[in-house]
Amino acid sequence: MSPSQKREPPPIPEPLGPLIDAHTHLDACGARDADDVRAILDRAGRAGVKAVVTIADDLESARWATEAADWDRRVYAAVALHPTRANALTAEARAVIERLAEHPRVVAIGETGMDLYWPGRLEGCADPEEQREAFAWHIDLSKRTGKPLMIHNRDADAAVLDVLRAEGAPETVIFHCFSSDAAMARTCIDEGWLLSLSGTVSFKNARDLREAAVLIPAGQLLVETDAPFLTPHPFRGAPNEPYCLPYTVRALADLVGRPAEALAEESSAAAMRVYGLAGCWT
Repeated sequence: MSPSQKREPPPIPEPLGPLIDAHTHLDACGARDADDVRAILDRAGRAGVKAVVTIADDLESARWATEAADWDRRVYAAVALHPTRANALTAEARAVIERLAEHPRVVAIGETGMDLYWPGRLEGCADPEEQREAFAWHIDLSKRTGKPLMIHNRDADAAVLDVLRAEGAPETVIFHCFSSDAAMARTCIDEGWLLSLSGTVSFKNARDLREAAVLIPAGQLLVETDAPFLTPHPFRGAPNEPYCLPYTVRALADLVGRPAEALAEESSAAAMRVYGLAGCWT
């Protein structure tokens, strides 16, 4: 699709919430400074989204996300190197991430994990062994800081579970943009891990995920946009932002046969608990 054919942003939905966007990328949404961040969060607020966790995937975005969390009290951050960038986890990079992870508004270590889709497809992508080593290091950092581990898992269920079991999972584990099947969901639920659902749960062709989503109990459910990616149906392919989160929650409510308001309340309570966001509504 050429730039001239890009879809217009979705309209701001009817408010639902209060909601917490458990995983977004404000810098990739186009935010550069405090004014940009404020504008995105103001739009989100009109849809009922009261707080967001903005995620880093490289050192530059880790520094930016931590700074953005100081610009606006509705913003929190997570820091790590994305699995595809695991080959950049030098001693210097580890020192930077460790320092940023101590910031009080950094509430998770992520996104880290395993991605077996991109090796061989993406030039410069970390290979599986490099990813495993970096994932193990981030697991250790999560334990040392006491902050949740946020996992990226693409086509890597067995590999992710293998590393978690070999290293010992931290107290709190979050599978961001959970996209696996019911069997993987049951495994995660039995371990007490949290599953965060994005706009993909609204895609009619995501049959395995939709079967998994109905299994997630209230205390283990988070919701996210992963913006600017994965815009929910019927706006798939349009730019995504935190304000779009109610579309996903309402689609999930239709899928599981429960009120959207209840899902919003339960997912927000879970996010506040695991991220330690007490007071983020004021």
